[in-house]
Amino acid sequence: MARRPEDVVVERLLAERGRALTGYAYLLCGSVHDAEDLVQDALVKTFARRRAGLALESAEGYVRRAILTLYLDGWRKRRRWATRLPTAAEPAWREGPADAVGDRIDVVAALATLPRRQRACIVLRFYEDRTVAEIADVLGIGEGTVKRYLSMATRRLEAVLGPIPARETQLVLEA
Repeated sequence: MARRPEDVVVERLLAERGRALTGYAYLLCGSVHDAEDLVQDALVKTFARRRAGLALESAEGYVRRAILTLYLDGWRKRRRWATRLPTAAEPAWREGPADAVGDRIDVVAALATLPRRQRACIVLRFYEDRTVAEIADVLGIGEGTVKRYLSMATRRLEAVLGPIPARETQLVLEA
């Protein structure tokens, strides 16, 4: 049986950019398991339709957009089920070298305190290095709203993390 061209694109995308896509999703949702699920859901959403001749470079853009859309939609089905399932206690300890990733954990924890739209704006601005106009276009909101969200989110992050120079914020988010 011959392989479809879409299968080849998906395999190459996962092999070459899978880690970057998962990192992007992780910054949005703050959990490795949820990020992996989000990437998988985005791949299904992107490639469920037949997209003839979709190149690897454009496929990543489609998948990133699907990740953002799925994140902003809030995974309504999962939230509905999560309220019906009993909650489990969170362990008091975490595995891994905490000293090496302390700053990153602090940033991810601070990102988790932000509302969805503010968090999406911060991730798009500092992780994807998008302009205010590009963020407004991606999220379908006005540029003034994006600026307000970025301002509010930055103040909230500084309240949790302390004053952060703009360049240092970008470096921590890129790590």
